[in-house]
Amino acid sequence: MKASVAIQVLPQTDSEEELIRIVDEVIAYIKSSGLNCSVGPFETTIEGESYDQLMEIVANCQKVAIKAGCESVSAYVKVVYNPEGEVLTIDKKITKHHQ
Repeated sequence: MKASVAIQVLPQTDSEEELIRIVDEVIAYIKSSGLNCSVGPFETTIEGESYDQLMEIVANCQKVAIKAGCESVSAYVKVVYNPEGEVLTIDKKITKHHQ
């Protein structure tokens, strides 16, 4: 993998149920990309070979949240990028903790 992104999407909503519904729609969008991803309690991590593809997904996450019904959305993003080599994969980072 050349790049890894972790994104936390925080839609502004009036209820916890609405927040969960919108975040679920964002996660469904991320999963539809076909890239390897891992959903955690605070953020979703996505990995891929193309930095540009990951940045497009990050940008679209906010648009998906707005389309799902929130008026505004915040996002916290972490990016690891190594165009000439590899980054640590999700599996290498967490598999040992899930056994």
